[in-house]
Amino acid sequence: MVNKSALVLVTFWLSWAYRAAHPPPPKVCGTPGGPPITARRIKLRCGRHMAYKEYGVPKEEAKHKIIYVHGFASCRHDTVIATTLSPEAIEELGVYVVGIDRPGYGESDPDPNRTVKSLALDIEELADQLRLGSKFYVMGFSMGGQVIWSCLKYIPNRLAGAGLIAPVINYWWPSFPANLSADAYYQQLLADQWALRVAHYLPWLTYWWNTQKWFPVSSVIAQKTDVFSPQDLEIIKNRVSVSDPERERYKLQVKQQGDYESLHRDLRIGFGTWEFDPVDLNNPFSNMEGSVHLWQGDEDRLVPVTLQRYIANKLPWIHYHELPGAGHMFPYARGISEAIMREFLTGGK
Repeated sequence: MVNKSALVLVTFWLSWAYRAAHPPPPKVCGTPGGPPITARRIKLRCGRHMAYKEYGVPKEEAKHKIIYVHGFASCRHDTVIATTLSPEAIEELGVYVVGIDRPGYGESDPDPNRTVKSLALDIEELADQLRLGSKFYVMGFSMGGQVIWSCLKYIPNRLAGAGLIAPVINYWWPSFPANLSADAYYQQLLADQWALRVAHYLPWLTYWWNTQKWFPVSSVIAQKTDVFSPQDLEIIKNRVSVSDPERERYKLQVKQQGDYESLHRDLRIGFGTWEFDPVDLNNPFSNMEGSVHLWQGDEDRLVPVTLQRYIANKLPWIHYHELPGAGHMFPYARGISEAIMREFLTGGK
């Protein structure tokens, strides 16, 4: 009887472990049972497809060509530096912007082999297929801002400039003093502390952790408002109060291929073990032919300003812009995107 009970328990545990480590397969766009393809896409060398959306002036007339990388739980339609920029500013600055769907989001194929490096190479290939020229700008927000560090590491020779807007921090980057990163880490909500621990130390358990009902999951995935600052909440309230049928339609596209290859893969990559530390990067524009800018709100409850200051202090070649009273969603505040773009492209002129 004891042996039979033990066998049942072992079988149950193995079954649970298998389900925890094997999330359901993604519903890939354009495949049987998957969502339809509606976006422009390129086919990458590896066979995956990357979806994109163009904004601004025609690229043949553009003074500045920018590839924009969206944040967590977003897609190509959330290219805030273009969607909140006035038509007059777009024309004056001569801006052409390409907003992409990161792998697994929107209509870009999932990348089960995704690494910190791989998306930077995808971006380079996109630029080549769209014929953006030998040099182009990159800009990213939040989790998309992390990708810009990878661009600075792996394709610096292709960049005309780089912009990081509230880029998410990885608390395990080795250059951070232990006390500084620990203090910032424990300022998070307890649910987020556990969600990130799992993503870093037990990445194979990320899907299970964020779908189970016994313990609190990532507050961002659960759409908790506790993680937002007063300014963030006001911005979100204003966005919700404005009827936007297009936004309601594309919100359904963000995770249409499945949570695992979008949200959960983001956590695994963003908070996993990186192949490099951003603080060890060299200035890619020592010849003064370009620049790197980083914007951060000092009341951001998702990205600790103390760690962002540390990075900026260690990399003095970065133009660091700290916004007093700003939270994480400040790019959506009135006039902010235009100010960011003017500073980024013309030095504020």
